[in-house]
Amino acid sequence: MADNILEMRGITKEFPAVKALDNVNFAVKRGSIHALVGENGAGKSTLMNVLSGLYPYGTYTGDIVYEGEVCRFSKIKDSENKGIVIIHQELALVPYMSIGENMFLGNEQGRKFAIDWGKTHAEATKYLKIVGLAEPSTTLIKDIGVGKQQMVEIAKALAKNARLLVLDEPTSSLNEADSQALLDLLLEFKKQGMSSIIISHKINEVAYVADDITILRDGKTIETLTKGKDDFSEERIIRGMVGREIEDRFPKRHGVKIGDVSLEVEHWNVYHPIYTEKKVIDDVSFSVRSGEVVGFSGLMGAGRTELAMSIFGRSYGTSISGTVKIHGKEVKLHSPRQAIEAGLAYVTEDRKGSGLILSNPLTVNTTLANLHGVTVRGVIDRDKELSVAEQYRKKLSTKTPSVMQNVGNLSGGNQQKVLLSKWMYAEPDILIMDEPTRGIDVGAKYEIYCIINDLVAEGKSVIMISSELPEVLGMCDRIYVLNEGRIVGEFDQEEASQEKIMARIISSDSAEKEKEQ
Repeated sequence: MADNILEMRGITKEFPAVKALDNVNFAVKRGSIHALVGENGAGKSTLMNVLSGLYPYGTYTGDIVYEGEVCRFSKIKDSENKGIVIIHQELALVPYMSIGENMFLGNEQGRKFAIDWGKTHAEATKYLKIVGLAEPSTTLIKDIGVGKQQMVEIAKALAKNARLLVLDEPTSSLNEADSQALLDLLLEFKKQGMSSIIISHKINEVAYVADDITILRDGKTIETLTKGKDDFSEERIIRGMVGREIEDRFPKRHGVKIGDVSLEVEHWNVYHPIYTEKKVIDDVSFSVRSGEVVGFSGLMGAGRTELAMSIFGRSYGTSISGTVKIHGKEVKLHSPRQAIEAGLAYVTEDRKGSGLILSNPLTVNTTLANLHGVTVRGVIDRDKELSVAEQYRKKLSTKTPSVMQNVGNLSGGNQQKVLLSKWMYAEPDILIMDEPTRGIDVGAKYEIYCIINDLVAEGKSVIMISSELPEVLGMCDRIYVLNEGRIVGEFDQEEASQEKIMARIISSDSAEKEKEQ
């Protein structure tokens, strides 16, 4: 029998009207990397919340056996004291505090009322070196990129003497280079004897890094695959996750007629809202036609989100200049409300922070962007609101016990459908979708792609911003390549490839360096 550092036996966890985990069994071998995969709502995060003590002993049934000992955690600190440290998808760092301060927040070095700052920064530097981060520990979190912030979280975990590291969607916000660096770091930790659990929807990364893959579906353990013994292909893993074959990851569009130009942006310039001398978007011009999906590709920090938000009612940036034309007519969009009234919608990449009110039900969230549609003489018609929410729940096949369910209780994929419902009910002509499938599973992604196809079939225009090159290549009719705030390439679907897009980014970097010299 394998030497397991962790065994979770017969774990069952119920919420009102939902059995999130149903007799789940899960075991992690000592010194291995174990992937936990499944569709949104399969129970992955719930299982890890049970392990961490976020759902304390007594709120679930079953046993947690760690290092051969039955554990009954009542809070997160209990599991951390045993060496189990979880890094969540939403990074828990304070932007205006230093790296060192963040690393020991809640784990301060020194006496109760006297923090030893020398020891704090010395210890922080030691752990930063282990994860390969050269930044001084006095650097503010806001001044480093997302990839480095993820490394700070790992260093923070190591400072808690982690022996079992759990990472929930660790690469969802990272570019390919940063993702690869993180995965290679996990492999290095494995050589040193550390055990890791990784939750990810990026199947290629899972297959690269994991020794074992456990698949959950509908709160049940389906199977565990072992490298060298079982098939680790993407098709095999996806079949286990969704319970069926997915013949084509990207649904085909048939008979969609691309029409006239619906949106035209000319010579668009945007400066940073805080560092007002810094130019974030530099003389960008592009167009989108009705019935067309146009992609924006680029590395992290290329300016894609900043471009989208600045167009959408100047919700980002200062000293904005340039022209926006909708259906050939120049428009002045000085607020999100004006943008919505002009037929523009922006589906944010941050659905939890900016897109949805998690503590409110589907009824409220679905109608947020078009309250005029459910009001009579300035008063919301609750029956109409209920009817609209139910209509879009059916239209997008949103899985929820009721439209009165709070959105925060839904899985990521279903939250994304509610966010799309909100903007579809506003009846825009042009939808800007910023990372529309971030953090959701393969099955839910396919459903989102089908919704996009339905929208352009109705004559709508869709701008898709995505960090996943296969998604951009599979879904877009045309692709603009953005780098350091400038458009450095444009490709039709037939000529586009990952190699060509990356080559355009690299060549533009080289040209810029030559110009600086």
